[in-house]
Order: sequence, then C-alpha cells, then structure tokens
Amino acid sequence: METDDLPGVGVLLRDWRQRRKLSQLDLALKADTSTRHLSCVETGRARPSRAMVLRLAEHLDVPLRDRNGLLLAAGYAPAYRESPLGSDRMAMAGAALKSMLAGHAPYPAAVIDRLWDIVDYNSAMSVLLNTVPPHLTDPGANVMRLILHPDGLASRCLNFAEVRSHALGRLLHQVNTTGHRELRELYEEVSAYPPPPGLDPEPGPVDPTGIVVPLRIRTPYGDMSLFSVIATFGAPADVTLSELAVEMFFPMDEQTEALLRKQPESEQPESEHSGSE
Repeated sequence: METDDLPGVGVLLRDWRQRRKLSQLDLALKADTSTRHLSCVETGRARPSRAMVLRLAEHLDVPLRDRNGLLLAAGYAPAYRESPLGSDRMAMAGAALKSMLAGHAPYPAAVIDRLWDIVDYNSAMSVLLNTVPPHLTDPGANVMRLILHPDGLASRCLNFAEVRSHALGRLLHQVNTTGHRELRELYEEVSAYPPPPGLDPEPGPVDPTGIVVPLRIRTPYGDMSLFSVIATFGAPADVTLSELAVEMFFPMDEQTEALLRKQPESEQPESEHSGSE
C-alpha cells in the first residue's frame, strides 16, 4: 500500500476520539488546546506538532503501538521501541515475569500478549492444558481458542455458557476500544465456534451472590473452581512490555486449593513457551 493511501493523522485522531466517546471540546480541555486547533488537525488543515500528537494520544489512552502509528502518520519518527522479550534491554522485565510465574505455583499462571497468545506459563498450567490437543497448546497457542474451541477447555468447562459470554465480552470490548483488525478477526473466529455437544451456549441468569465469573473445570485430578487476576506493568515505555499481561488463577474453594497443592511434581512439566526467543 502506498503511503498516500494511508489515513492522515487527523483522521486517525478523530477515530480514536470517537472511539473514546469524547467531543472535540472534551478532548481540547483535557489536552490544553483549543477546539479550533483540534478541528483543524482532524480535518487536515493543520499539522500537529510531535508534542501535540503525543499529548492527544495520552489523553485518548491510545496504546503505544498505535501512538507510533499516529506519529508516523504525522511525519515524525516513532517514540516507543519494540524490543524482543528475550533481548538484553528487556532482561529485567523478563526476569520479573519468570519470577511471577514461578512464585505463583502451585496455582496456574500465564503471560499473554495483546492478541491473547500465550507467551509463557508456569508448570501448574498443566491442570488446564494436559488434556487439550496439541494444536491448541503448541507454541503460539491462543487463550481465546483454548477456552472456546470445542476441542479445548469448552468440553470440560462445567459453566461453559457463562465463561463463553464473559470471554467474548472481554474480547469484543477490546475490539471496540482499539479497533485492531487482528482482534476483530479473532473475535469473529472464536464467536463462531459451535458449543460442545449437549451444551447450551446461552448463559443463564447472573449469580447475584458472586463477585467474579469463575472457571469451573473438570480435570484429571477432580473438579476445580478458579478465578483469575490480571497483572500488567506500570508505566511501560516499550511497545512489547505495554502489551503483556500475567493472568494468575486462584482457587475459589478448599477442594480446588487441596487439589492444586497435591499435584505431583512429575506431572507439572516445564513451560514450553519462553519469552527468551
């Protein structure tokens, strides 16, 4: 595609503003500029400074990858590097992730990227992965496919309809707030998966006594109930780092706690996914 065919920075900024449901006045006040100047930027009648692009992107909560895209569209060099997780520059972050994964055992935990691909995981993830076909767990495995594919966890999930509704809702929200094509394609793919035979894909009434959506799963060790917590890096200044999250699972009851703690070490394989590549 020729550069001239790409959207200008004004069009991109307007799209992000509308995605965030802000008026020009709202954004102008946040970014300490005038609505007239912002209007001129969005219509292409004015070229924003590099500092203005970054300021508008900050107040629009634009992901770092897309901030670089805004800068390029305005004729400036990218501001944020994208470093491989295994590079020397990312050694400290990589070590922190490894420490979080190891320290969370015997509870499952995994590092995921912006497209829900699994980057790394700890040995306790075997309780979720050891009965799933390799095509859903091989390097580059995707969390949404793992959860929703009929050959994946869906066939062992005791509250599949509830989990499916929650997972698709999270993914659709991400699609709508970022506009990323890859995420929309992933949503279209996984939302079209048929439910496992005999399972209703429509969730029942929400449990008014619950505080989180659980994952109730049948495992070789027994039935488990888990909930998850997502952790991200604070104030990331690298594209790779900004797109990583650690999903950590915790037991919801004493039975799950006991089952996780008594897993034989021999049945907890070393992680196959590594951020050192």
